Amino acid sequence: MTVRARARPFAVGANHRSSSVVLRDRLFLDESKAPLFFGQLAERGIAQAIILSTCDRVEVQAVSVRPEEDACVVRELLIRASGQPDIVGSDQIYTLCNDAALRHIFAVAASLDSQTIGEPQVLGQVKEGHRFARARGMMGDELEALLQAAYGAAKRVRSETEIGHRPVSIASAAGRIARDVQGDLSAANILLVGLGDMGDIIVDQLRAAGAVNLSMSGPSRRTEGAARRGGYSFVPAENLDDALQDAEIIVAATGTGQVLITAEAMEGALVQRRRRPVLLIDAGVPGDIEPSVGALEGAFLFTLDDLERVAMEGRTTRGAAAGDAWGIIDQEVDLWQRNLAGREATPAIVALRRKFETTRDQLLAEEPRMDAEEATRMLINRLLHEPSNAVRIMAEAKADGRGTGFSSAEQLLRRIFDLDAQDDKEET
Repeated sequence: MTVRARARPFAVGANHRSSSVVLRDRLFLDESKAPLFFGQLAERGIAQAIILSTCDRVEVQAVSVRPEEDACVVRELLIRASGQPDIVGSDQIYTLCNDAALRHIFAVAASLDSQTIGEPQVLGQVKEGHRFARARGMMGDELEALLQAAYGAAKRVRSETEIGHRPVSIASAAGRIARDVQGDLSAANILLVGLGDMGDIIVDQLRAAGAVNLSMSGPSRRTEGAARRGGYSFVPAENLDDALQDAEIIVAATGTGQVLITAEAMEGALVQRRRRPVLLIDAGVPGDIEPSVGALEGAFLFTLDDLERVAMEGRTTRGAAAGDAWGIIDQEVDLWQRNLAGREATPAIVALRRKFETTRDQLLAEEPRMDAEEATRMLINRLLHEPSNAVRIMAEAKADGRGTGFSSAEQLLRRIFDLDAQDDKEET
């Protein structure tokens, strides 16, 4: 019987820890470059691989019967694609094979190898790379099974730990607070006041959480053009006080040092809203919203310091959960390895069963009229003939000082056929 070599995992790439942003930019393989790279892999005999290209990492995950050699091939192709041959001896590109690669692939899917641990976008990026590779014929049974196991590990990490349950950036903290205060953001009116970058980042987070009703106002004459480019409804600055009463979420981000939303204006808006709650996020430095607004009934005011505090709590929580998450990864890696070892035994078991069936068929064809007792006795003799000879030869070799295989063979026989238990029964 010919035993097929087992495909084993490897990973080659550069991430936020190992490399500079400049190198990752050079290595970046977008959808226009990836098909050519896949073609180069296939030409070199690497038939199962996915590509991950994000701001944090550019990485190839693959399986091969010769992972060490093929990892060198991938490294060579990545360096060639980067246009920087001088990094050949650099440690900015890492190479992982076998067990180390397996643990790494599981950890990437679970977002434990990310710059921001626990961010859910990472799993989506892996799945997108998976779909892209499958569409281009770079997916086989071995890599498919490996990725499905990685997804299972990631699911356990997210469901059994707190690693993804708390926001870790100011923008994600704003998004979480907005959902806590207003619930479904698809029905909420969002008003952005000012042209500050932090305001745009926070509103992008709100959009990702489902917000669609967006307006923009501010003192700058550039506001109307920015609103048009960003897809906002435009509110002239002189109408800002009136717009407050229609907004469920207000994000202010000019930082000019001038108060744009006063307690008096906000109180009037709340009266018109019959005290329906309003979330106000002051992202201006210095602030754009009068601090006393936070004392008004129905107004929930958060500053950048408040958001940073929430984000810091989230980072602390995720850091504490990382140990539990790594424990799950190690469990899943161990489970994968044990299942794989079990699958490797299948061909031998199938061949053994086939041999037993063939021996039985031959015996019945030779002696079709034997009674059951005689047939079973002859079948046992035939099935045990070759194993008995092999064990006898090993025992004789041991006696002559020519080998030690007999002891191992005897232990294996006792384990496979549970002979120790049989001996115990006979003694009792």
